[in-house]
Amino acid sequence: MEDYVLIGHAYNKTVRIYTAVTTILVETAHTLHGTWPTASAALGRFLTASVMMGLMYKDGERITLRIKGDGPIGSMTVEANGQGDVRGDIMNPEVYMTYHDGPKKGKLSVGKAVGEGFLFVTKDLLMKDYYTSSSELQTGEIADDFTYYFATSEQTNSSVGLGVLVNPDQSIQTSGGYILQLMPGATEDTISKIEKVIATLPPITTLYDSGETPETLFELLSGGTGVVLDKKTVRYHCTCSHDGFLNSLQSLSVDALTPLADEDHGAHITCHFCKKEYHISEAAIRDIIHKKTS
Repeated sequence: MEDYVLIGHAYNKTVRIYTAVTTILVETAHTLHGTWPTASAALGRFLTASVMMGLMYKDGERITLRIKGDGPIGSMTVEANGQGDVRGDIMNPEVYMTYHDGPKKGKLSVGKAVGEGFLFVTKDLLMKDYYTSSSELQTGEIADDFTYYFATSEQTNSSVGLGVLVNPDQSIQTSGGYILQLMPGATEDTISKIEKVIATLPPITTLYDSGETPETLFELLSGGTGVVLDKKTVRYHCTCSHDGFLNSLQSLSVDALTPLADEDHGAHITCHFCKKEYHISEAAIRDIIHKKTS
């Protein structure tokens, strides 16, 4: 199944719904970053929520999201845009933690791996300044944290569901999620119906692993009242380039650039998002220094 997001409305246009399957892009992230199971689940959920959120914006606009917790994962950073592209980075990919008791015994303990902290969202809306908002992490399980963020920072009552199923060989079996948001005009009766649906909704990974699709999830969440307006292909896509890193070096001072030319005879740079390596030649660095000093 290809990765895609359905976008639509339900309950007489008073509810907006996004449903996603993201198995391929989360597997790509796992492969690039070498994530262990709990880190895979955390980063996968974060990527899934972010790619859906990115589709709430126009082409050319983009958002940068960061989760900074005090758990062993440390921080995670994700960039997404209105075209369905997403890329991410994780501080410590080698985290494998499970619940030892209780109803979640044996399942991946994403909340403990993330810990307490904050979710930061920076929006690049093609204006002069960027806008950053934040909210406190509620559980570290990612879905709850996005639900809280939308309510407090966006003033939009929402429900977010996310799931990543990791195979014994650490590859990704399935991944997906949904974002449901109440629009002006949503009645108490509609809210009650949605609450009942969400309370009885099977885990997303269970649905998808049994062969169901985002269409099925959309139908369940909408209670049969939904209208799909768009279907967007989504992917893990890194926009790094040699020229991009060369431009970044131009922001450094002459004092910082000089050792790169005199001692290192060039710069070796690895992209945090895709692990691709770039070499900036000594001549290129000296050219930057010359322009700064002339």
